[in-house]
Amino acid sequence: MAVSAAAGNGIRVPSPSLDRPAVFLDKDGTLLVDEPYNVDPARMHLVPGAGEALGLLGSLGLPLVIVSNQSGAALGRFAVRDLDAVGERLQALFRCNGAALAGFYCCPHHPQGRVERLAIECLCRKPRPGLLQRAARETGIDLHRSWMIGDILDDVEAGRRAGCRTIMIDCGNETEWTVTRSTQEDRTPHFIVKDLLTAASIVARVEGRTAHSQARL
Repeated sequence: MAVSAAAGNGIRVPSPSLDRPAVFLDKDGTLLVDEPYNVDPARMHLVPGAGEALGLLGSLGLPLVIVSNQSGAALGRFAVRDLDAVGERLQALFRCNGAALAGFYCCPHHPQGRVERLAIECLCRKPRPGLLQRAARETGIDLHRSWMIGDILDDVEAGRRAGCRTIMIDCGNETEWTVTRSTQEDRTPHFIVKDLLTAASIVARVEGRTAHSQARL
């Protein structure tokens, strides 16, 4: 996989020429047990049911892409280069559970950061959709046919602003459910579920139905 840090750190595979739907996954709290500012691969563990969820998503043949805010880099908690080991660990976790990681895109910025070059207002920090849009350009993804799965409303908003269908995992990590009129639609998930496995089951059911319909044409 190539590594880049243009709009945020990105680990990706060569893109297909044909646009297709993808599944975007938030990392901390959605896929992994949330360890704030952690870049130690030994402390990266899947949340309960995530291994089975990855196996189910992997069986669909869709690109699976992680999009993650990693403000710890801007805050001086770790170096951007430390995210390379995180990407490698994620690849291994995906492989062990019958899936392939098509891309790892993360935003290292924060406007109140201590590292000057990263202390900026960027286009890639969720709830902005920049990470998803960059992944779409680089890996041949049709955003309007894709999915965004996360555990907070910033994930939902990033997905909806990119044009994706969104699934919110209501596991207690979102604490600010109140929204303003101007952002209510952007911060309203298409589905709300209890865990990643249930989210994966929704994607599998919808995508399976879509594939069946296309086969009949």
